[in-house]
Amino acid sequence: MKIISYNVNGIRAAISKGFLDWLQQSNPDVICLQEIKAQEDQIPVFEVTAAGYPYQYYFSAQKKGYSGVAILSKIEPKNVVFGTGIDYMDFEGRNIRADFDDVSIMSLYLPSGTNMDRLDHKFQYMDDFQRYVDQLKIEIPNLVICGDYNICHEAIDIHDPIRNATVSGFLPVERAWIDRFMKNGFIDTFRFFNKEPHNYSWWSYRANARNNNKGWRIDYCLASEPLRNRLTRAVILPEAKHSDHCPVLVELS
Repeated sequence: MKIISYNVNGIRAAISKGFLDWLQQSNPDVICLQEIKAQEDQIPVFEVTAAGYPYQYYFSAQKKGYSGVAILSKIEPKNVVFGTGIDYMDFEGRNIRADFDDVSIMSLYLPSGTNMDRLDHKFQYMDDFQRYVDQLKIEIPNLVICGDYNICHEAIDIHDPIRNATVSGFLPVERAWIDRFMKNGFIDTFRFFNKEPHNYSWWSYRANARNNNKGWRIDYCLASEPLRNRLTRAVILPEAKHSDHCPVLVELS
């Protein structure tokens, strides 16, 4: 199974930049989208179906033009769960999960902490999400949580760890949280295969950051430990340029 995660920073904008042609060429079995910034009636579902994805599940934020996640699949899931049941998360459209026969795949959009109010919100989200996943893993041991975590894990995952040490997304408390999250039963699938530096999934639109590869690795496909022996490949796809993020991919046998 080939799984891709992609923060598209507006699905309609991404489609206008050739996203659907790219999707057909990349041909994942399942793609998890974040920050779709649209309601379902604003999305060209027939064009998405024509691109090979008849099974489409959108979970939009209540606030229009904001946040939102989706899962597009070639395979019909046996169950789809919209949200977590935690109201403040679900108001912002941050989690959707599709359960298949032997694996469940979640698309996650974790909040950023761009100001102090949102930073507190992010910390609350991280704590509540950890508790939610702890319970979910008991019910569903084979779990892949794909998405934009808005956190760089280690210094290797950011172009300038010293200057960014006090910036949300690389704060010690955020890094400690994602470290605990992984150590509590998840594999960073990209790092499972690749230990090299200068691999990023997001670049600022400022100062020609992408062309200079001054980026952050904040998008992950985290696989639960029972899937370890089924991991066959995990890569970042920086050539896809429909967003300020790029896709990340994992394959399972």
